[in-house]
Amino acid sequence: MSLASSLTDVLPMEAALRPIGALLDRARGARGCLLTFHRAAPSALWERLPNRNFYLDLAYLDRLLAYLKAQRWSIVTMEEAIERAAADRPGDRFVNFSVDDCYRDAFEEIVPLFRAQGAPVTLFVTTGIPDGTMSLWHAGLEDIILSKDHIIHDGRTIEVGTAQEKRAAYATIESAWEGPRADALYSAFCAESGFNERRLREKHAISWDMLESLARDPLVEIGAHTVDHPRVSALGEAEALAELESCRRRLRERLGREIRHFAFPFGRAADAGERDFALAHRAGFSSAATTRKGVMRRRSNVFSLPRNTINGGAKSLAMAEMHLTGASGVVARMLGRV
Repeated sequence: MSLASSLTDVLPMEAALRPIGALLDRARGARGCLLTFHRAAPSALWERLPNRNFYLDLAYLDRLLAYLKAQRWSIVTMEEAIERAAADRPGDRFVNFSVDDCYRDAFEEIVPLFRAQGAPVTLFVTTGIPDGTMSLWHAGLEDIILSKDHIIHDGRTIEVGTAQEKRAAYATIESAWEGPRADALYSAFCAESGFNERRLREKHAISWDMLESLARDPLVEIGAHTVDHPRVSALGEAEALAELESCRRRLRERLGREIRHFAFPFGRAADAGERDFALAHRAGFSSAATTRKGVMRRRSNVFSLPRNTINGGAKSLAMAEMHLTGASGVVARMLGRV
């Protein structure tokens, strides 16, 4: 997609928001925005995905990268973001993109897009995915629903012929399964639906070979995202520390490089607190990121960095500008969604 075509849908709201950010920069110095998402898919597939808000539309991601370049934002690694925030150069504006969990599409779709744009990307890896200790039932459930016109769940037939029906069925089953019995319920569902659970997992999981290849790419920064993707605040101190240290150690052993940065799973106020920020420091990390909305400034605590989740359904550049200016963080705090 050309730069010109990527900017044709810039809305008046975006043009109105940009001067607000410029005024704040003059008053407060350098401004960084950390953006995060989990998965990405081509536009045609994205429209049909049962859990599509978990994915970014690749065309939108491409357009967003071109837009940021046109607006003279620097796209940087987490390491550089921390350095630039500390330097606090007037008018300095920078963005970091991070991918949490890391599925196979990080290797096949996301990194190639960033590489084509000449932009770096940070991958926060949950090591249970390449190690094969996580079932990835969310991805498998979605795959089964996507491929069927109807499914059997709890003894009844559910029609899933349309995209809307697929999304409704996925939401219902995901909600019913969430909890300690999810893996067992998913295994039974795979067997009843005639799907091979191991093959479904292999279709979505990133492998260590893929990660080793990505680790050699100068545009790819590797960070840690725990072993099993727990809500860290819900764990005892020893168990929480083990999740952080084991993930960092495993990545270092397999990839042969120091792992300096960490991102909390879930990452809102109830998911990671002061104890957990201190544990990230004890585990040997140089930073830890949350999913609390906001912008990064010189005084930001590097062990509770704000990150703005890009929702797959919010495909407007205006929404991106809300994150870039910090307006989305202000709104989230007003609504108590922190």
